Formats: sequence, structure tokens, C-alpha cells
Amino acid sequence: MYMTISWSNLLGMLNFRKRPFTILLADDDEGDRLLFHEAVEESNDVKLIAVKNGDELLKTLDKMIPNLPHAVFLDLNMPVKDGHECLRTIKNNEAVKRVPVIIYSTSNSSDHLESTYADGANLFVVKPDSYSGLKTIIEKVALLPWKEYIPQPSKDKFLLE
Repeated sequence: MYMTISWSNLLGMLNFRKRPFTILLADDDEGDRLLFHEAVEESNDVKLIAVKNGDELLKTLDKMIPNLPHAVFLDLNMPVKDGHECLRTIKNNEAVKRVPVIIYSTSNSSDHLESTYADGANLFVVKPDSYSGLKTIIEKVALLPWKEYIPQPSKDKFLLE
């Protein structure tokens, strides 16, 4: 079941200065989920909800209405429903389409960047190769001026490095 939400109501739900900053992470790699969880645990300002595939992501997001997360971190290569399919589903759903979707991938190929941008992703992040790099990414994302990223930023702001 989906409900229609007005832009002003959605902005209220996505109050980015409200803490904690809630992230919904979809990643099939258990090690990546655990590392993300450990990085978030050190912050009082960030809360994490993690799921292991795209189907779980969409069901969880639907259950969260109207208390939507501040952002979705979305791995592209997952079983059941991959990140591309989830991104298109989210961006075509009136109730949740303005929740920022951050592509969280090991690859920053131009094909992935172009296709996810075309499908409405708000940000693209390459998975860092260190714990400190992940903590930095999470902090940057939580502090972004999100009004510049909704509904979508310019291409020059799409890849967060």
C-alpha cells in the first residue's frame, strides 16, 4: 500500500537537521554491512538500518512510511533485486521517491555513473577501502546540504570523492 505525500510534508519528514541522521543500507556483503555498522556506532548522530538485498530494502522502506530514512545507501550488485531495479522502483514511487538514494558501489565506471544518474540517484559513492575512509564518507553524507541534492544535483556534484 502506498500513500501520496505532498512536497511540504515530505520535506518535514526529511528534516535533515533532525538527529539522528538515519541511513537505510542495502548491501548483500555481510562484511560490508558489519563495517558500515561499526563506523556508524561511533557516531551519536547517525542511525543505521541494514538489509541484505533489494527486496528487503523495498519492504523496509515501505514499512517506514511516514518516518522515512534520511538516505538510502544502495549497493548495485545484489541478489533478488539488484540496485538498478531498486533505484527505479524507489524513484517511481510517489511516497518515497524524494528520499535521497546514494549508490554505494565498488565500481565508478562511467556506465554505472551515467545509468544511475539517469535513473534518478542523488549521489554516487565508491566503497572506500578503509574503515577511516568509510567513517569520512558517512560524515560527509550526513552533513551535505541536501536541498541541493533533491530532487537531483548537477552532474558535477553526483560523485562524492
